[in-house]
Amino acid sequence: MKYLIIADIHSNLEAFQAVLDDVRLNHGGFDRVWCLGDVVGYGPDPSACIKLLRELKHICVCGNHDLAAVGKLDIEDFNSNAAMANLWTAEQLSEDEKEFLRILPESVVEDEFTIVHGSPRMPVWEYITSAFSAAANFKHFKTRYCLVGHTHVPCYFKQDEILVEEGYLEEEETLELGETRLMINPGGVGQPRDRDPRASYAVYDSEKKMISHYRISYDIGVTQEKMEELGLPRFLSSRLGWGV
Repeated sequence: MKYLIIADIHSNLEAFQAVLDDVRLNHGGFDRVWCLGDVVGYGPDPSACIKLLRELKHICVCGNHDLAAVGKLDIEDFNSNAAMANLWTAEQLSEDEKEFLRILPESVVEDEFTIVHGSPRMPVWEYITSAFSAAANFKHFKTRYCLVGHTHVPCYFKQDEILVEEGYLEEEETLELGETRLMINPGGVGQPRDRDPRASYAVYDSEKKMISHYRISYDIGVTQEKMEELGLPRFLSSRLGWGV
């Protein structure tokens, strides 16, 4: 089985479609999607992104923006740009789409993986940005591996006895899965923040026991034009071109 691992689509339809096209055309396709949350928020196409995800065989956990869009998180917990985008997103969603987001679980265990948005300790909100924060989280999941999103940066954390090693996931880098416990972040599809604006994702091959990381360019200008026409904060559209 091959699993497409994606996080932080953030209502960016062009980026999401580019990822699907790339993995199908260039990397052998996939059987199922593991989505690590934040399907919506920031971007211009929340309904279209939900629709596209639901057309695929998938499991999905909730992110903080997903919950904010359906009133399950206080909008005051977000910065002003994110709050404005979340309020706008809520107005675009149908009741069926809101229910889809509302019932997403905070964590899922699938095969040898625990799947969350933020961290195994705090699935919705915590950012794992360093070996220090990763080390505190390894005791909060029982599987050998954990998939996280939220930071929009592709990386991994490897537990070796009591030490934790961190690494940035380079383009086309492959992690061979073995006995070592790992936390892996595939990076952001719709709003990367590692100074590379290309959409970021990973593929898990369960037969080869490998996770491979990929990047793909998409037409950022189309997404930016939509955001500007819809009156979404200019900062949110401009940052797509910077990858920050």
